[in-house]
Amino acid sequence: MTEEIQAYFAASASVLSGVAGACGDAIERSAAVLVGAFRSGGKLLLCGNGGSAADCQHMATELVSRFSPELDRPPIPAIALTTDTSFLTAFSNDSGYEGVFERQVRAHGRAGDVLLAISTSGNSRNVLAAARAARELGMTVIGLTGPAGELASLADVTIAIPSRETQHMQEAHLAVEHLLCGLVERRLYGSMDRNT
Repeated sequence: MTEEIQAYFAASASVLSGVAGACGDAIERSAAVLVGAFRSGGKLLLCGNGGSAADCQHMATELVSRFSPELDRPPIPAIALTTDTSFLTAFSNDSGYEGVFERQVRAHGRAGDVLLAISTSGNSRNVLAAARAARELGMTVIGLTGPAGELASLADVTIAIPSRETQHMQEAHLAVEHLLCGLVERRLYGSMDRNT
């Protein structure tokens, strides 16, 4: 194994190992927010750009389908605002990209719902616009971000990954998203222990 490969994985592991201490309380609060919303008939909306857009689709799929293969449970309502290509291209062409998530939040969001806003920089304008709209509607906003940016000031709960390297933030974001799916599933429907 080359030094470059070893160094990359060491850096990634270092970030991941710091997430529990730096973000554990925020992850716990986020799981509680999601469980409370789902128990009350609410849903989760997710938004982000690029790799974060892929994360939105991934997490929504885990919730609507299921995270733990052995746990037969009802679907959990989650909508990735990054997947409707007809809307995304039409609205962006006609009105610009900055409002592309805000528009969908206003269409689909209600008081009691949750918005998971993902931005490694914390400054994606369309994500910030969606967060502002969600707050106006009485939704709870969870921000999944890095150590800087405006998103933290708009979120009710902020999970801020302790890294300034985008790729390592994204790797940690995926781990957090998987953990949230498992925590939510276990608290709503039973164990997430894959050995039982």
